[in-house]
Amino acid sequence: MSALSTLKPTSLWQLFEKICSIPHPSKHEQKISLWIQQWANDLGLNVKEDKVGNLILKKPATKGMENRKGVILQAHMDMVPQKNNSIDHNFLTDPIKPYIVEDSEGTWVTAQDTTLGADNGVGLASALAVLASDDVAHGPLEVLVTIDEEAGMTGAFGLESGWLDGDILINTDSEQEGEVYMGCAGGIDASVTFDLAFEAVPQGWQAFNLSISGLKGGHSGVDIHTGRANANKLLIRFLNQAAQQFNIRLTELNGGSLRNAIPREAFASFVIERSKIDDFKQALARYLTTTKENLKSIETDIDMLLIAPEDFEKMWNKKTQTQILSALNTCPNGVIRMSDDITGVVETSLNLGVIRPKGNKLSVMILIRSLHDDGRLQIEEMLSSLFALTAASIEFSGGYPGWKPDTSSAIMKVVSNTYQDLFNKVPEVMVIHAGLECGLFKTAYPELDMVSIGPTIKFPHSPDEKILVPTVALYWQLLIKVLANIPTK
Repeated sequence: MSALSTLKPTSLWQLFEKICSIPHPSKHEQKISLWIQQWANDLGLNVKEDKVGNLILKKPATKGMENRKGVILQAHMDMVPQKNNSIDHNFLTDPIKPYIVEDSEGTWVTAQDTTLGADNGVGLASALAVLASDDVAHGPLEVLVTIDEEAGMTGAFGLESGWLDGDILINTDSEQEGEVYMGCAGGIDASVTFDLAFEAVPQGWQAFNLSISGLKGGHSGVDIHTGRANANKLLIRFLNQAAQQFNIRLTELNGGSLRNAIPREAFASFVIERSKIDDFKQALARYLTTTKENLKSIETDIDMLLIAPEDFEKMWNKKTQTQILSALNTCPNGVIRMSDDITGVVETSLNLGVIRPKGNKLSVMILIRSLHDDGRLQIEEMLSSLFALTAASIEFSGGYPGWKPDTSSAIMKVVSNTYQDLFNKVPEVMVIHAGLECGLFKTAYPELDMVSIGPTIKFPHSPDEKILVPTVALYWQLLIKVLANIPTK
């Protein structure tokens, strides 16, 4: 028997462990989709796949509850693939390896050096557990499982009208027990492209590779306010200093892995005159010491490694380097504004997530989030103005709307009252600074009454991801009681 199988509720944890065993990174959900369909068929459930790959599973109402409003439980089937450099892990073929750990805060489930996929695997497991149970009372029930939520919300964008019958949608993708979400941020991707111009490396110059690693990373929405450092920004700041002080010349720049994950690692290759190497190394040591001291309460494992590879033949020319380093060093990152209406909630932010060389181009991916369309537009205008100064091109794509709070929501009241009855305390009604799919569902189903709930998950989108075990049981209690309390049509 596995360790997770000993946790309660048993059916949910067993299903989550099965989900962990099936590779399902964003854009590669075929294996998990086929397993869900076979699982549903084995139970005699109605399951359909739409043209983009979303799954809709249906189960008739419990006897005597046929007149209740129809409920759609919703989760996404993909996960963010992030790992520590210390391991070899292929997210397309290798299973996630969850295990139980104890600390001062309680009992958690985490994974061995990779993201856990509790975002949104536990929500998916809970929806499937409801379908599999003969003991959970409910009205007409549907489960909507979407694809590609983490990398583009392709499933939510492609959801067509006419597939779903329910009146109420319960999203299972929020990450704090005791909080009930009634709104979320919208977002848009910014793709910046620089032209690279090269020249020959002078004779006698030394080649180096420089990396920064050991940062915690995390979700570029829910963790953006925590002070976790951005590896791209830290490395670029030092490179900009070194370019001015020691005339280093870059040959390559590469950092981050996903636009919706705070970068944990970044890398650069460069050349330098041999006479300046010792002074450069001293400056690097000072920068690392200062950075560690400034971030010591949050980033405990920062490291910068300098190694000498074989010589490079080409380096960026001076104009290319100055424009790129100046622009990326100036580029805003992190929280831009906190909400005036909801205490402690970020209104607008951005994440300088990915830097990639592509031949004679350098590509930069930035994810913008805001609770308000104008906040998002402000950042778009700011970035357009900044990168126009360096002749870089910028394109915006994949924009998705926020989920506007509905203070008159009937399901919100049901969830809040049920929570209070169960646990004798009032839940916090919140708006989350992350991109839930709910806003997009309103396009095809404008009359849906929606709410989002979930257990406590810390540091999603990073190998530190973990889920607080006792909160899963609390979430499950709330979910099944809410289903029992759904009003009549």
